[in-house]
Amino acid sequence: MRAYIVYLFAFLFLALHVQAEKQVSIPESDLQKLAQHIDNLVKRDSINEEIIKVLKDSLQGHSTSSVQQSENVPVSTHAQITIKDRGGVTQDTSLLIFTLLAFAAGLISIITPCVFPMVPMTVSFFSNTSSSKKESVRKAIIYGLSIVGIYTLIGVVIARINGPEFANYMSTHWFPNVLFTIIFIVFALSFFGLFEITLPNNFINKVDKQSDKGGYIGIFFMAFTIVLVSFSCTGPIVSTILLSAAGGEILKPIIGMVAYSSAFALPFTLFALFPNWLKSLPKSGGWLNTVKVSLGFIELALALKFLSIADQVYGWGLLNRNTFLLIWILVFFTLGLYLIGLVKLSDHDKGEIGWPRRILAILILVFAGYLGTGIAGNPLKQLSGYLPPLEDYTTDTDKICGTPKYNDFLHLPLGLQGYFDYKEALACAKAQGKPLFIDFTGHGCTNCREMERNVWADSTVVKHLKEDFVVVALYVDDIHELPEKEWYTSSKDGKIKKTIGKQNHDFQNTRFNFLAQPFYVILDPNTEKELTQPMVYERNIDTYNDFLQEGITNYQKLYK
Repeated sequence: MRAYIVYLFAFLFLALHVQAEKQVSIPESDLQKLAQHIDNLVKRDSINEEIIKVLKDSLQGHSTSSVQQSENVPVSTHAQITIKDRGGVTQDTSLLIFTLLAFAAGLISIITPCVFPMVPMTVSFFSNTSSSKKESVRKAIIYGLSIVGIYTLIGVVIARINGPEFANYMSTHWFPNVLFTIIFIVFALSFFGLFEITLPNNFINKVDKQSDKGGYIGIFFMAFTIVLVSFSCTGPIVSTILLSAAGGEILKPIIGMVAYSSAFALPFTLFALFPNWLKSLPKSGGWLNTVKVSLGFIELALALKFLSIADQVYGWGLLNRNTFLLIWILVFFTLGLYLIGLVKLSDHDKGEIGWPRRILAILILVFAGYLGTGIAGNPLKQLSGYLPPLEDYTTDTDKICGTPKYNDFLHLPLGLQGYFDYKEALACAKAQGKPLFIDFTGHGCTNCREMERNVWADSTVVKHLKEDFVVVALYVDDIHELPEKEWYTSSKDGKIKKTIGKQNHDFQNTRFNFLAQPFYVILDPNTEKELTQPMVYERNIDTYNDFLQEGITNYQKLYK
């Protein structure tokens, strides 16, 4: 038996020696059969397991790497590398920003015509119907918590149906994006005063009657009533938050609603605690309508974003960057004119215009002028996540291993050369002896565009990407269907993956157990092992450079 092991070892040595000297390719199937035969020997005889282990490791390494490598690929020194702990790739910093924006939206909702007048009325009601200040405060706190609970329940329902497949459909398919565009335009027209969006009166009256029961149940239904009555003003804002949360993260809609409702309920609780503050509140008047109309212009601008996403994914060519900018310039320029009184939309707009409104008008007009510089060539980095991408891609292939698949409709920014198919990029990285840089991205990924224009555009970062890596951009939301022979059923969710985007998203989920974008991975192409801890949304250029340099250094430790 030992003689047989020696024979196998000699066969492997000669086979690899012939391959190294004469570039003779040994079929991978033969090597796999040999490895299987060795497994059988181990199970049957338990002989010299150390020799068997060495032989198996050699076979596995060469069946996945050496047999396919170019003669230009350096040989590993088997050096040990240390991967830095960057605090965990599951910490998406954009979630904090989203939470702050949702909280700010809740504060804005308070100063809308549907809500603001209700604050003193509600607090006065608690004060007048309570036997003591302590009871009044307790009722107000329960009232505020009820509001938070109602909105949070909405977030939970949205989160329950918001799985990865659903999120991908909502964020990229033309139907929901066009539908959202129409909805936002309708909301904007409602804010402009053309009509009012309300819930059925019968439903509101039935809920209102429940509030007469008294006790904690009555307080809850009072909170429910104000949520319903204020819907014409808060509905568009809440919808904006929920639509922004349709990105695959289960927590986003829940956190968004908690943050929004906490800010919305805050004044009712605070004014109940400090009723004297009510005297300092400004009186209701035309300024509330100004807030509402201004929100209408913002809704109109946001509507264009959804249409732009569908346009990019499906390649309709309706909204190139300059067309998008021209429409936004028109929207914000008109808002500026409205704020200084040159455009009037209702009788509420008559009267004297104060300095706060004038200052805001000036800022809005300056912003419209800033958008104008984008047509002149300014990259507008701070708005890159909301605008169609700059067309600064290249069709050159001199720094990679041939013409990439899908390069007729997928592109890399900043003149980078690279791939859009993992296997192609992996083969080129092996041939060139470079680490593989994977960019999990998407057409509708706001944070991806921000990273490209604010981090990748840094001279050091882009130099690393151009010279030290083979880059592959894997679009997780691309809708192009692959030939049927390339379809497969995911081991993760059991669904058939037919499109480029679904296969890339499944690869990210299965291989790295992560769903959000952007997501950056640096691999050793010969072993397909990670050279660094993956990176998510990170606007700090020094941190991102350190991430790239760590990948380069670890690769060099292994092969040079």
